[in-house]
Amino acid sequence: MKKVGVNLVAWILVALVGASLIHILNKNNYKRDENTIVVGYDDTFVPMGFINNNGKVVGFDIDLAKAVGKKINKKIIFQSIDWTMKETELRNKDIDLIWNGYSITKDREKEVDFSIPYIADRQVIIVRANSKIKDKKDFKGKKLGVQAASSAADAVMKDKSFVNSLNGGNFVSYQSNNDALMDLDAGRIDGVVADEVLARYYMNARGNEKYKVLKDDFGKEFFAVGMRKGDTSMQKEINKGLKAVIEDGSAKKISIKWFGKDIVLKEGQK
Repeated sequence: MKKVGVNLVAWILVALVGASLIHILNKNNYKRDENTIVVGYDDTFVPMGFINNNGKVVGFDIDLAKAVGKKINKKIIFQSIDWTMKETELRNKDIDLIWNGYSITKDREKEVDFSIPYIADRQVIIVRANSKIKDKKDFKGKKLGVQAASSAADAVMKDKSFVNSLNGGNFVSYQSNNDALMDLDAGRIDGVVADEVLARYYMNARGNEKYKVLKDDFGKEFFAVGMRKGDTSMQKEINKGLKAVIEDGSAKKISIKWFGKDIVLKEGQK
């Protein structure tokens, strides 16, 4: 029995080590060099960066990153990451940039350096069209869904009295915005807080008549590219590329493709 137990433990250890090695190989199955930049993104964040029905990585930020890469003569590789671990992935050098509807916040500024902002956004509240909820006060005792470790979660948590008023004294955390919106459709929650760019895209895709966006929101934010603290050379290159695609109209074309209008900020605009 002792021998069987030892063998079982050995097999478990081998399996765990093997799984770890496979994970590492899968994450780093590309050649890293000074001409390659690895962009970490959440592959469910429609329309900024996601995997479409054909298994391709697409989205506004995907197209923008590719355009910037061409301007600065860098090869861009996209690495899907757990969004709750994005800053850790960056610190560990598994990725070089966080680029996927990444909002500038004071807490994040302590952990990463940011590029110039390129899109203004709001954290909006989405409810079903037939919902009787009209504002934040109506959420007392209700269930609200928010993506875990997102800027939406940070924004909601700043309003302590609102959070305490929710069912259970907190919002319901989801791995992705898509999961939250699916539960909203099914009636398992009463509302979702998310980036307006995502909310509008989903509403348009699923039927605008099914939803409404409340006038109340959780503040204005700005999207930018995140990079490791102190990486000034990367920051200069990304800013140079962003300025170039904004000036030559490339960013405008990408914006019209994904949003139907130009929502890209001009340099210094807020």
